[in-house]
Amino acid sequence: MSPSHHSDSRKELLSLLAHKSFRLGEFKLSSGGTSDYYIDCRLTTLDAKGSRLTGEVFLDEIRRQNWRPQALGGLTMGADPIVVAVSVISGDLNGFLVRKAEKQHGTGQRIEGFREKGARVVIVDDVCTTGSSTIQAIEAAREFGFEVAGVICLVEREEAKGRANVEQAAAPAKFVSIFTAKDVRIEHVMQNDETSPSITVATVCEVCGRPAITNTPRHLCAAHQT
Repeated sequence: MSPSHHSDSRKELLSLLAHKSFRLGEFKLSSGGTSDYYIDCRLTTLDAKGSRLTGEVFLDEIRRQNWRPQALGGLTMGADPIVVAVSVISGDLNGFLVRKAEKQHGTGQRIEGFREKGARVVIVDDVCTTGSSTIQAIEAAREFGFEVAGVICLVEREEAKGRANVEQAAAPAKFVSIFTAKDVRIEHVMQNDETSPSITVATVCEVCGRPAITNTPRHLCAAHQT
C-alpha cells in the first residue's frame, strides 16, 4: 500500500467514523460513568466500505510497526469485524476470537479460530475506554500460549485513562491507537458545521447587533458573513 493510499484510507475511515459512529448528547457508559458523547465503532466496522477501510488501515499499521504476526484477534464482539476485515484484506493473516468466558459445551475452549501455540499475534479492539476488554484478550491469548507482538485499538477514549492499564498488560508489546475520540469528535463537528444550512432565526449579529442569519456555530448578519 502506497503512503498516499494509506493516508487516503485513514482520512476516509475517520470521516466514516465521525458520520456513522459518533453522537453528541448525554450517555451512560458501561463503566457506570456518564459522557457527553457516544461512539459505536461497529456501525463503521460492519459497514461495507468501513470494513474495507478498517482492514486497510489496521494492516498498514501492523506492517508499519514491523510486528510480523501470524494471526490477529480480540475479545468478542467489538474485535470481530476488525479481525475478519484485516484477515481478508491481508490474504495471509489468520484470525481468532476470544470468548468472554469459556463455553460450557463441546471442547470448552475460549479461543476460537486460529490456535497455534507459540504463534506471534496482534490483539485488536474497537474502542479502548478503561481497557478492560483489550486486557482480557491479551491475558487470554498469553494463557493459551500465543506470543503477543502488539496491540491496536481503533479509537482511544483518552479521558478514561485506559492507556496506562493496557500498556502495563501488553508490556513488553507496544500498544497503539489508530484514532483518539478527540480526532473523531473534531471531524464530526466539522462535518455538521459544513452541512448545516443557513436559516433565519431571531438572533443578532455578534459583530454589529443587527438581525442576523445563523450558520452554526456563528451568528452573523448578511454584511458580516464574509
